[in-house]
Amino acid sequence: MTHFISRWLVLTIAAAVMVALLPSMQPIGDPPIFGVAAFALFMALINASIKPIIQILAIPLSLLTFGLSALIINWMFMRLASWLAVATFGVGVTINGFGQAMLGSLIMTIVAGIVSFIIGE
Repeated sequence: MTHFISRWLVLTIAAAVMVALLPSMQPIGDPPIFGVAAFALFMALINASIKPIIQILAIPLSLLTFGLSALIINWMFMRLASWLAVATFGVGVTINGFGQAMLGSLIMTIVAGIVSFIIGE
């Protein structure tokens, strides 16, 4: 359980950096950190539960597309996390556009890796 909570905190920091850097990502909620935290919570839940299964099932497609299908999968999971956060808590992060979502996914991955390295996760 502590691993999940630390992963959620890492993703919250990464999502906050993503929202700060990309003008197309808008937090919903007052204060905005609640929206970012709710979005990160659902990203952590998706990453822990269904993402590994989908990635295994998508291996043949990933081989055919030279890994580009992973971008589409990340985009779908970001949209799903955004929708779940807003539908469940009324706060979240709006994601406008496929390209911005891909850039946001890249930013979140880099920042999460750096933060995980710093805290020793």
